[in-house]
Amino acid sequence: MRLRDYRASLIVAALSGAFGAALVIGTGVMADAITANSLSSKDSVKITVLVVASVFFAIAVYVSAVVTANTVATVIAGRIREIALYRLIGAASSRLRLGIAREGLVVAAIGALLGTAVVFVAGLVIVPALVAGGVLPEATYTVADPLLIAPTAVTIAMGFLSSWAGSQRVGQVTPIQALGVAAADPTRRMSGARRVFAALFLVSGLVALAGGVVLGLTSPLGVLVGLVGGIVSFTGVVMVSPVLMPALLRLTGGLLGRGPVGRIAAANAVRYPERSARSMVGVVIGVTLVTMFAVASSTYVQMMLGIGDEHPEYAAEMDQVLTMTLAIFSGLFGFSALIAAVGLVNNLALGVIQRGPELGLLRTLGFTTRQIRRMIVAESLQMTLASTVFGVLLGIFYGWAGAQATLGAQLGQGLVVPTIPWAVIGTILGLALAVGVLASLAPSRHATRGSAVAALSAD
Repeated sequence: MRLRDYRASLIVAALSGAFGAALVIGTGVMADAITANSLSSKDSVKITVLVVASVFFAIAVYVSAVVTANTVATVIAGRIREIALYRLIGAASSRLRLGIAREGLVVAAIGALLGTAVVFVAGLVIVPALVAGGVLPEATYTVADPLLIAPTAVTIAMGFLSSWAGSQRVGQVTPIQALGVAAADPTRRMSGARRVFAALFLVSGLVALAGGVVLGLTSPLGVLVGLVGGIVSFTGVVMVSPVLMPALLRLTGGLLGRGPVGRIAAANAVRYPERSARSMVGVVIGVTLVTMFAVASSTYVQMMLGIGDEHPEYAAEMDQVLTMTLAIFSGLFGFSALIAAVGLVNNLALGVIQRGPELGLLRTLGFTTRQIRRMIVAESLQMTLASTVFGVLLGIFYGWAGAQATLGAQLGQGLVVPTIPWAVIGTILGLALAVGVLASLAPSRHATRGSAVAALSAD
């Protein structure tokens, strides 16, 4: 097992385990704080906290599954010749897939246990500190919650299942590929069946999401319907990404200039749609999550302030609830940003390694080391810009829908206009572009290390 190939899966599994543990501990702490507080309707607020916690964890597990499946698919793309050799000597594709799924299980177990342990230890330190600082009221708080087993087990199970799903590409490798260049077919089109399923997921998901928003006006359970709709519709976006992402890249390709480096960088990003889609989906997921949480929290704050203006007697209680909620959302921002960075860095690095022969050919044709590096950075910037703008648009929509479905009935505000934190959006765009450039530096150095002839003959 080559653990370094699964670094992204390991980190994302650790984040999911930590996310789940933080939500279990945070939910218990908030429930205890609400019990100690004099805020009215505390029972309904406790139910809402539990529902929202389950929603957030479901989102984290879903993101982990998508990133893991993409990582496994990228790893397999770099092992085509090795897999083809196994097929040539008689190995069954199902056995090879099971071996890859086992690797995913081990990686998910290590990551989930590590993430859970870190958050548990942090909880033992942070909760008393928050009480001492006056952020939390005096009460008895439980950190060692038996429910911590649940998110850890779910993260491990999803790691195995998403690895199995990502390993389906093994069945597309033929034994004859052991005798040729180990490269995926860049011209392979998205199948008609996948297009149909993607359309069904998109349409049915959007309908369910709209139903969740409407139901959320009268019941806190609207968020569960909205969650299903959000996951199903976003799955449709992921399924159609090999067609959607190149279309977005064509809109940003002209920004790279008309020189040879810019033209080749723009053409490369579109020429290999599956590879570009795998790199971009991780960024889209991360940016969508960050934007979604930013818009949801801003909309939530605006709704709470409206209630505070109508009922000044609850001002103190409102301030404490807002403080706790925004602290949780701040943690969600951090998790989401890490997921985006991990997905981008991992896929860029693996993609450049797999393109060794292609980059070696460019060097033999006269491209300098500096031009190769500029080309890789330009590709990264193009993909990052397109996926960030798209992720921001998705995040605004999902953030508003999530806040509306979750809090429409709880706060009684009816349909509200989404509150968009433009400063946060600008920061997201700037940080994403900076991460895109930084993430491309190490792969660009790797691509120009050694002789062009050695790179041209690499497997």
